[in-house]
This record gives sequence, C-alpha cells and structure tokens, in this order.
Amino acid sequence: MRTCVIFNPTARGEKARRFRRHLELISLQATLKLTAAAGDARRLAAEAVREGFEVVVAAGGDGTLNEVLNGMADAPDGFERTRLGVLPLGTVNVFARELALPAELSRAWEIIGQGKETRIDLPWVSYQAEGSERRHYFAQLAGAGLDARAIELVKWQVKKAVGRLAYVLAGLHAVMSAPSKITATARAGCTRSLVGELVMIGNGHLYGGQFKLFPQADLRDGLLEVCVFPRANWLTLARCGPGLLLSGTVPPGVTETFQTESLTLSSPSPTPLQVDGELIGQLPATFSVEPSRLRVIVP
Repeated sequence: MRTCVIFNPTARGEKARRFRRHLELISLQATLKLTAAAGDARRLAAEAVREGFEVVVAAGGDGTLNEVLNGMADAPDGFERTRLGVLPLGTVNVFARELALPAELSRAWEIIGQGKETRIDLPWVSYQAEGSERRHYFAQLAGAGLDARAIELVKWQVKKAVGRLAYVLAGLHAVMSAPSKITATARAGCTRSLVGELVMIGNGHLYGGQFKLFPQADLRDGLLEVCVFPRANWLTLARCGPGLLLSGTVPPGVTETFQTESLTLSSPSPTPLQVDGELIGQLPATFSVEPSRLRVIVP
C-alpha cells in the first residue's frame, strides 16, 4: 500500500514535536512530502494522487486535512484513486474525533498501516471569489456569521500558547461585533427557510472537539444537518455555556435545525464563511453533499 504523508515541518506544539521523533520510522514506511507555505498541502496532495499513491495522509490539524482533501479533488478521479488518512496533530482535530481516531501518534499510525476503509459523505460549498465561482470540499463542518468571525480573529500566537481556548477568547471578541442576518434555505425536498445570526452546517455530529452540535448528523446518510441560532449574542452564550461544558450539548430552544441534501446561505451584509475551521470567503454560498464519495482510513 503506497502511502504519502503530508506534514508541515515548522509546525509547533507537543504533538508536532512527537511526530518529528517518529519521522525516521515513518519515512521507512511511507513517502514524506513537507509543506513550506499555506496552500502547499493542497498542491502536494494533488501531486501524490497523480503519482499513484493509494493513501494520502494529512499529518496536522483540521486545516491541513482540508487542504489535503481539496488537493485530492484537484487530481483527476482523485477520490476514486486515493484514500484519505489522518494523523491528528492539530489543536482541536474535530474530524479525527468524529472518526474515533486515537490522539496517540503510534496508535494512529498503526491504524493507517492496517488500511481499513470506510466510505463517508463528501460535502462541498460553492461561492464567489475574485469574480469567479469556486467549489470547496469539507469533511466535518462549515459555518457563517459569529463562528467564522471568531476564526477570523484568532491570533496564531495565542492559539499556540493556550490551544482551543484561543477560539473561546476570539468568540468573546466576535460577539461584540454587529451581527449578520443570515437566511438558510433548503433547496431539496421540502423547502424550508430560517433566518439567524449564526448558521452551522454539519456532516458529522461534533463541533469544536467534543461538542455535539449536530445530534442527528450522520457521515453516511447523504444529508447535511443545519443548525441556526436566531440570536448570537451574550445572552445566547450565557444560555449555551453550562450545557456545552457539562454535557457537550446546546440546551433546547436555543437553535432551530433541519436536514437537507442542499441549501443556500445569504446575507445582506458582508458575512464570513468557514469550512473545517478555515476561512475561505463570504456569503452567498450554496452547499450540497455527495453521498459515500470519500474513502477514509478508520480504526
């Protein structure tokens, strides 16, 4: 099984340091491709598919994973030719948690070597950027409004110092900004439209690590779960905080949810859009999902 591992050699943090200690062993079992700048993981993943690698491993966080995923999409028949592997080295690693991958590096590497495959749904979003329409795939989740604004405000130095707490601090900052009014409209089956200040879209059921924001989501049902917060303000944070901390869930009545095969998000004001924790553009945007399209290595 030809395996390519894509890794950022300048990545910091204890997980990245532990990974470097295993580099010699891993290099005997797989080909390493090292990134040097943002966007390199996407380019290297497409290159790996064209070179005939059967497994492309994203060694990093959810951002690295997303780049690798879209690099596979850039190569002809990339998702049919190649399977995705994950070594969770990032701050949160939501997708790895969704797949129940171990955080311990040697165990995660053993799972990749075993090569057990499953097929999951592959969501994508289409939006306008620099005068042209773009399609961007994501594995776990997408968001628009307060959530994306918080990601926009996260400072790299703070993230490295305090980990996922950096997102909480950025969220507290973002809530002081003027809220967006976002309309989420289902485009398949029964038409449904909701308006809110924060809209989250889930392929899996986890958000931010351990939080079960999308309780009805299933990676294999061909549907996206849409979670709309009518208000995203201090009162909402106060209502959600205890439930999220104690049980990892949002209390009843705070959100409205529905499931759909496709939807649009629009807003009258500039509203940022994120996928898998990475900013990609602004609304309007159209979402859909390709059932059982992505082949992933799992425990």
